[in-house]
Amino acid sequence: MELETRTVWDGNTAASQAMRQAQIDVVAAYPITPSTPIVQNYSQYAADGDINGGEFVMVESEHAAMSACVGAAAAGGRVATATSSQGFALMVEVLYQASGMRLPIVLNVVNRALASPLNIHGDHSDMYLGLLSGWLNICAYNPQEAYDMNLCAFKIGEDLNVRLPVMVHQDGFLTSHTVEVVHPLDDDTAYKFIGDYKFVKPMLDAANPVTYGAQTEEEWHFEHKANQNAAIMNAGSVIEKVFAEFEKLTGRKYKFIETYMTDDADEIIVIMGSAVGTTKLTVDKLRKEGKKVGLVAIRVLRPFPKDLLASALKNAKSVAVLDRNCPMGTTGVVFNDVCSVMLDNGINIPVLNYTYGLGGRDTTVAH
Repeated sequence: MELETRTVWDGNTAASQAMRQAQIDVVAAYPITPSTPIVQNYSQYAADGDINGGEFVMVESEHAAMSACVGAAAAGGRVATATSSQGFALMVEVLYQASGMRLPIVLNVVNRALASPLNIHGDHSDMYLGLLSGWLNICAYNPQEAYDMNLCAFKIGEDLNVRLPVMVHQDGFLTSHTVEVVHPLDDDTAYKFIGDYKFVKPMLDAANPVTYGAQTEEEWHFEHKANQNAAIMNAGSVIEKVFAEFEKLTGRKYKFIETYMTDDADEIIVIMGSAVGTTKLTVDKLRKEGKKVGLVAIRVLRPFPKDLLASALKNAKSVAVLDRNCPMGTTGVVFNDVCSVMLDNGINIPVLNYTYGLGGRDTTVAH
């Protein structure tokens, strides 16, 4: 199945096509709005014979979906799935298992509000829920990036110096169901970029038995978690390398943070997700009014880009951090991360926290 060099996809289609090109061994899935089309599309590719020998497994819940992914990855396969919101919440227990076992699963999270009250539209509640689960977290702002970040996610997570699961986030409906022009790679080029899957201690290799999911108490648990955290922190160099290889291949450049008019900015807005485009328009408008405003958009949320953020913010006079999640009794998660970075680097300027866009509430230039 060959692709045109220019096509029109929404974010869900873009993600599912990248998954197809990765020649995944197992996709185990349970549908939930607004991520359903990703796994639905993939099941159609499987039915049409457009995937190369992989398995699509329909399970009874999102918990079971991630459990099946963990089993398939431990057995030595390239594995991926997708979910949102309450389904993500049901997966959380197993997310910790996947990362602790160092299994490079790719999970597309189409961000959606968490109940109650029930809401099917996009905010970052599910994204924030998973930040302590030990996965790498990469954000896509539009369908092109949903495609590109999926290709990069397989290559990053499977790198022998990383071996960690990766989440690729996109905003529910605002990205997942919004149709834009996308420039995909052809199948052979995409797969060559990702590369063949490298088996590391597959569970089904009877000649070399290994244990997954072992119990450790106080004698060894600390060491395991320290090693896992070190792998997350050290993944930054691999992410940079993969982004550089992708730029050389496609001309599309990605960084841990994307900056826009920050060099001389007095005021900087920090944000991520689909609202990045709106914020760029806002910066353009304010610049025409003579106000020195800039934008920092976070691309990689874990590992958190501390040094790069400090460098981008150090000359500003004030910073506004926008969190698309209800702070629930404290300040926003990204706000707290940014404040920590500034405190560590002696950047003593006002930092304001704003909550925006909950439950899919539109965010405009006027806002």
